[in-house]
Amino acid sequence: MITNSTPPRAGGAGTLAGRTVSRIGFGAMQLERLHTDRDAAIALLRRVVELGVDHVDTAQFYGDGFVNEVIRDAFRPEDGVMIVSKVGADPDPGGRIPLRPAQRPEQLRASVEDNLKSLGVDRIPVVNLRRLDTGPGLRAEGDQIVDLDDQLAVMIAMRDEGKIGAIGLSAVTPDGLRRALPAGIVCVQNSYSLVARGDEELLRLCLAEQIAWVPFFPLGGAFPGMPKVTDEPAVTAAAEALGRTPAQVGLAWLLHHAPNVLLIPGTANPAHLEANVAAGTIELDGTAMAALDAVESRSGDIPLG
Repeated sequence: MITNSTPPRAGGAGTLAGRTVSRIGFGAMQLERLHTDRDAAIALLRRVVELGVDHVDTAQFYGDGFVNEVIRDAFRPEDGVMIVSKVGADPDPGGRIPLRPAQRPEQLRASVEDNLKSLGVDRIPVVNLRRLDTGPGLRAEGDQIVDLDDQLAVMIAMRDEGKIGAIGLSAVTPDGLRRALPAGIVCVQNSYSLVARGDEELLRLCLAEQIAWVPFFPLGGAFPGMPKVTDEPAVTAAAEALGRTPAQVGLAWLLHHAPNVLLIPGTANPAHLEANVAAGTIELDGTAMAALDAVESRSGDIPLG
């Protein structure tokens, strides 16, 4: 008897740039931690495929090309993995944080070319333009303060050239997204979690426009002073009742909160990867959702110190 060996999509099916993808993807940034163990990094990405994940988020500035190169070596065409990258920053190993803004149009183009080379492809399905309009993280100064229209012009040109398939935005405001809608935006990546819901208006705008919402820092706590989803009593209570971890409940809440949510939790640990994917199997009933929805949002611009 012939059986279908393709695993079910992690977290169910979602849509990104007109393509069906797993609602739970994989954020590749933490693969930097495996810089000295390339085989382990490749094995982790092979496990990603085995678990039904077919949406992977990366960037050239993750490990200064190391992560992209591992992705190039780990995935095969038959895996059907959709690669999403981003531009708008360059590595800065000696800086206060290991990134520096790269917002000018010529820098965006150079970053796309670098991504193409390190990924070993002729076209990247989706490239996110990392704006510096909102925190937490980098902010633009001096000649790095660039008008959105100028940035979109070069992104559209590269799409027309076939170098990128579709355009996304990251760290953008609602007004910024409204300005960008004519460019055909397919996804938005902003910091967002159960305890940091300041971008709810933006999420709802994305839902209305059929744009995927791909939150980064989905569990909070990325910088000192940021609230952590896993510290919330309502989250820990739900986790205990369900026999799951607080992190899994925090991820599950995001999936239940809006149908256009796609998750890209990252890890360098196979057990954590499996736990993240398992969050997609959690059912939250009306009572559980009401208790979690009632958690106070404490979003704000977190200083880097």
